[in-house]
This record gives sequence, C-alpha cells and structure tokens, in this order.
Amino acid sequence: MYKDFFGFSDYPFNLTPDPKFIVYTEGFDELLAGLYYGIEMNKGLLVLTGEVGTGKTTAIRWILQRLDATVLAAYICNPRITMEDFYDFVATAFNITGWRNKSELLMKLSELLNERFKRGLKTLLIVDEAHQLPDDLLEEIRLLLNYESSSAKHLQVILSGQPELRDKLNQTSLRQLKQRIAVRCEMPVLRNVSEVRTFLHERLRIANGKQEIFLDDSLDLIFQASEGIPRLINNICDNALLYAYSKGNKYVDRETILLAVKNLDLLPGKNMYQASIQAESMVVAAPTLNDEGMSILAGENNAAGNTKSTDNQDDRVVKWDATFGKPR
Repeated sequence: MYKDFFGFSDYPFNLTPDPKFIVYTEGFDELLAGLYYGIEMNKGLLVLTGEVGTGKTTAIRWILQRLDATVLAAYICNPRITMEDFYDFVATAFNITGWRNKSELLMKLSELLNERFKRGLKTLLIVDEAHQLPDDLLEEIRLLLNYESSSAKHLQVILSGQPELRDKLNQTSLRQLKQRIAVRCEMPVLRNVSEVRTFLHERLRIANGKQEIFLDDSLDLIFQASEGIPRLINNICDNALLYAYSKGNKYVDRETILLAVKNLDLLPGKNMYQASIQAESMVVAAPTLNDEGMSILAGENNAAGNTKSTDNQDDRVVKWDATFGKPR
C-alpha cells in the first residue's frame, strides 16, 4: 500500500526471511563467518541458536544461496516428523533411490558420502527449528556424523534453533552429540540505538528509500520496544510506515512509532511512554529494558542521581521527570 507513496522498489520491512535484506552488523558478520568456516573445513556438527525473531532462518538461507553447485544440501524446515519421514526426506534430497529398508538406505548414503568426499564435494544437512526435534531423532543425526575419514567429516550438519536447543543438548542422554559440536554460533540482537539506525538505513537503502524517513527522535523507542530483535523492529517499522502513509506524512516521528508499538502490544511500561511522547528534545539510547532500566525510564528513581553520559551519545542513559515528561 505505502510502497509507491514513499518511492520504495520493495517493502523494506517485510517479515519474510529474505537474505537480500540482511544487514551486516559486526555480530552478524562473525556469525556468518563461523558457519561458513565450519562448512568449508568439514567440521561436522554446527549449532546455531538465538531468540525468536533474531534472523536464524535468514542466515541459513544466506548460506544456502552462497553455496556453489558442488554442495548438495538438504534443508528440513519442519522437524516435527517421524523417523521414517526423516529418512525419506534425506533420501529424496540426496537423490538416493532403490532402497527397501533403513539398512539399504544407510549403505547407499555411505557410498554417496564417500564418493562425494573423494571428489572434493560437500554434503550438507540443515535442520531448522531443531529445538523441536525428539531425542531419538537427534541420536540418529549423531550416528550419521560417523560417516567420516581420518581427516574430515563426510556429512556436515547444521542444527538451528531457539535457546531451548542448548538446554536439550545439555541432557545427559545427548552428551555424545554435544561432544561432537565443532562450531557454536549465537544469533546476536541489535545492541544499541546506533545499530538500530544502521539496520533501518540499510534496509531502506536496499528498497531505494530515503534513509531519513525515520526521524532520530523515534529510534530509541524502536530499540526499547523491540529489545533489538530484528523481527520486532521490522514489524514496528512496517506498521509505522502504514500509519504515516494513512496520514499523508513522508516521515515517521516518535508519535507514529508509539502508535505502532501500542497497536502491537509491545509497550513495556505505560508511564514511560506517556511521559516520553511529550518530550521536546531528542532522546537517545535508553537502558535495555531490565528491571533497573524500567524503573529509571518510568521515573521511579528520579532522586537517584543525575543523567549519566558518555562520549558516545547513543549509549547515554536518560532519566525522566514523569511529571513534566522531559529528560533531565
């Protein structure tokens, strides 16, 4: 709806995991480098964990797009499958035919992996939402990692999931699988207002939009309400652009962001935003929304001291006067 109004070539804040819109922050670069290193060096088992909405699936699709034609990859996006379904999927993805039972399938899989390894070709199995895998299926994946030579693993496996995956892998019954993890990667969130600004500007640039659409006084509110999670940032900004379009505004200010945040039920503290919307001056990065930060921003600790500041304005802590709604 608003794409033509703002002059976008594409919607910059869609929720679909499109690798085209990846923003290469320092933390994200390190993560992609870790995954790529694990695959290139035939490390075997790689584990990617991160909170909901941090971009795990997008990172995996980025990896898949950049693998050359010599890599044979199977991608399981729905792990709620039976053992039989799992092996059917693996056989289909790796083009293994003519097997009648599991033993024959495993023999053919072994031949395939050995042959591809001798030719310098890589074979990759990716399981998304792996925190939902049953323990017996994780054990089967561990056994598949036994296909190896004296120098390298013949099958590369990426398990991607929410933080619950770490807890699952810490189970005593899965300790053998845990010991085989060669590379662990943690999906980062955006750490401060500066990274949120970079995130917005880059996605707007990719969509051929003006980078100044989101006014500076709205950025800290986006950061606070989203807690740096990219999916929430996209959702907030997409709704805010729709509200701005409905009002005929070419820019998104703090009040518009507040409207979007309220509508998405992402307000962490009502008093803070009732005060902050009245602010006359620009507000830069507020504390991450832990208990202490919430208290400060809600004006509950006004007597605790003066505003803290650092040389980096984006990391400044703002203390609010809840009565007059102004930073002091």
